[in-house]
Amino acid sequence: MRIVAGQFKGRPIQAPKTDATRPTSDRARESLFNMIAHAEWTPPLDGARVLDLFAGSGALGLEALSRGASFCVFVDNANVALTVLRKNLAVLGVEDSAKVQRRSAAKLGDMPAALDARFDIAFLDPPYKKGLVEPCLKSLLEGDWLASDALVVVETAIDETPGLEAWELVAERVSGAAKFWFLKLA
Repeated sequence: MRIVAGQFKGRPIQAPKTDATRPTSDRARESLFNMIAHAEWTPPLDGARVLDLFAGSGALGLEALSRGASFCVFVDNANVALTVLRKNLAVLGVEDSAKVQRRSAAKLGDMPAALDARFDIAFLDPPYKKGLVEPCLKSLLEGDWLASDALVVVETAIDETPGLEAWELVAERVSGAAKFWFLKLA
């Protein structure tokens, strides 16, 4: 795996060596971030505060930092993923622009005051077909983690359709076996 574009373009990153983690491919990340960069309904990535839920290797959050995001919180609850993620942050030298939290993305709780401000973009990449999308979206809302015009990008299996009752679906894209859902608060 590598960073696709931006300040760290071409730099390799590691993925956890476990079946529990399914990193978003370089090609899918490139397509996803091109859409974020050019769609009129996305907040600017430059200077954005980003959440990477089910972070795994941190590929989505690291790509955002490489492309100009100012800060990223990486959330995962698997020790092996957190170990690799911290190594990736160190290799790229972005520890000061990141915070790693070991917690369940489905039970975030209230956003800690120490994080200072809500988030502009959230990436949600849970294990496929485990019913985690809806509780994670609910957790983001209940914990007041998102700015009013935030974009939430959800990755699911191509044949998975999450419940999106409180959300406006602004776009969706298919990339290989994955489907990306671009959501705004309804």
